[in-house]
Amino acid sequence: MKREIELFQEKMQENMISMFLVTTGDYHLSEYVDDYFKIRAFLSGFTGSAGTLLITRENALLWTDGRYFIQAEKQLQNTGIELMKSGEEGVPTLEAYIQDNLCEGETLCLDGKMISAEEGEKLESVVKSIKGTLKNEQWIDEIWTDRPSQNFRRVERLGLFFTGRRVKEKLEMVQEAMKTEGADCFVLSSLDDIAWLYNLRGTDILHNPVFYSYSVIDDSQAYLFAKKEVFDELLLETLKEEHVTVLPYDTFYEYLGSAIKNRHVWADGKHSSYFVFETLKKDENHNHIIDKENPTLLWKAVKTTVEAENIREAHEKDALAMIRFLYWVKNRVKEDRPLTEKEAADYLDQLRLSNRECRDISFDTIAAYGENAAICHYSPGKDSAVLRPEGFLLVDSGGQYTKGTTDVTRTIALGELTKRQKEHYTLVLKGNIRLAAARFPKGVCGANLDVLAREPLWERGLDYNHGTGHGVGYYLNVHEGPQNISWKVSQRKGNLVELLPGMVISDEPGVYLEGEYGIRLENLILVIKADEPRMKNFLEFETLTLVPFEREAILPELLNEKEKLWLNQYHQRIFELYAKKVTPRERQWLRETTGPF
Repeated sequence: MKREIELFQEKMQENMISMFLVTTGDYHLSEYVDDYFKIRAFLSGFTGSAGTLLITRENALLWTDGRYFIQAEKQLQNTGIELMKSGEEGVPTLEAYIQDNLCEGETLCLDGKMISAEEGEKLESVVKSIKGTLKNEQWIDEIWTDRPSQNFRRVERLGLFFTGRRVKEKLEMVQEAMKTEGADCFVLSSLDDIAWLYNLRGTDILHNPVFYSYSVIDDSQAYLFAKKEVFDELLLETLKEEHVTVLPYDTFYEYLGSAIKNRHVWADGKHSSYFVFETLKKDENHNHIIDKENPTLLWKAVKTTVEAENIREAHEKDALAMIRFLYWVKNRVKEDRPLTEKEAADYLDQLRLSNRECRDISFDTIAAYGENAAICHYSPGKDSAVLRPEGFLLVDSGGQYTKGTTDVTRTIALGELTKRQKEHYTLVLKGNIRLAAARFPKGVCGANLDVLAREPLWERGLDYNHGTGHGVGYYLNVHEGPQNISWKVSQRKGNLVELLPGMVISDEPGVYLEGEYGIRLENLILVIKADEPRMKNFLEFETLTLVPFEREAILPELLNEKEKLWLNQYHQRIFELYAKKVTPRERQWLRETTGPF
């Protein structure tokens, strides 16, 4: 067993703990976390952004989803940790495993600040059903002796030019929603919702423009719990004028336990921690919790007209970096000098960051060559593969621009391809185009549209083990709810959220053959009203991403006329937009790669 797990098991023995649950998030249930919160990665060695580790006295098990099966298998080798492939036949859920293996009178321990109230209450119910005990405790610092410190960095303000909506207006929207729900207090823990609500951005989590904070809002005042040192005097004064009081970050739980009493408190059990709920529910406080989805979640997802226009500009700038990268990598790989995945990823990052409006990349760039591309979230390290003038290089990347967040995947033909590779590429492209070209009536959700992207693959007995689309923030998190596109209703309830004009979502079908190659093609698309008078109750997508597909990887005979027309118009738009923005050599290549079929 991995030494860190053994040390943890020794602590469990000392404290009479039978099982200890280690989750992935932070105190705000973030998807991506600062190094300070990477406890699960420290203990297990698995670095994916989703996974739950359960340590018992004798063994350890890790649950993760289909995006990470291959990566987890590799990273868990020789650790003694058993991989539990969530959703696979015969694999019990975490709750079912605990139900079957925790004995009467035994104790399950967890850190209540790092698990949602919804999940914590489920586990509480399971443990009570077998007459066990649920304990809220953490002693990782005794094992992780060189644990990094938590980051608290400078916060900046986004003006009306970027957001299209003032803080005062947003707070009034919250307060009006509170009245409707009968709430006189609203507690907000999710960092991207807080950043959106107050038109603020930070850098506390790598590649995510958020800052550590909590918020409590009543009918006349808003309280922002954050480190005061990260605000300059002018910003503090501006917040004060907007009736926002900044209080110390580490006094949030004390405030919940002492200042909120006999209130109807709105708190979202999916996006608030178990400890938040337990603090609010203390017997002496007599609070009534209204467990309902944060209203900010949907408001944030539906971009204002100002945000939508800015997002278009951000994608135009981003595409120029991608086009230059495509030309460079295709030619660079033909040279005698070796080029690694990591070097290619670094070069693309430099191209993006050379634009002053690009503040950061939106996630660690994925550059996966050959069989590495079959790992959905592969990350090139120091010993990354050397690229050769053959096969596919999958590059998934994006930028954090002051005018929007981008996310694009291209599978690049570096040289000779087999007919099978071309067939799979074309099938993935067909799925991407079919979804992008969809028109649908109001009321349709992601679950209704997922089949459009998968059908070309399903017809050949192929599929991919991840969702087709995720929401994307505005200069915020690259993964944003509530909407998504997936057919797995029971596991991804966001796909039952109605798609509304102003939502940005990804379109990213793929094929992954373990030990061979992976193909994914991703554009971001914007939900808009259908541009035809006779279709006044219909919606469609506007493709935001403007990066050419691989002409040499496409089998034209597999595309129908509608798909060819869409592709030709898309490529024509790209050439017309960038022909005068690139060098003569890049222009000649761009003309060839965007030529009509």
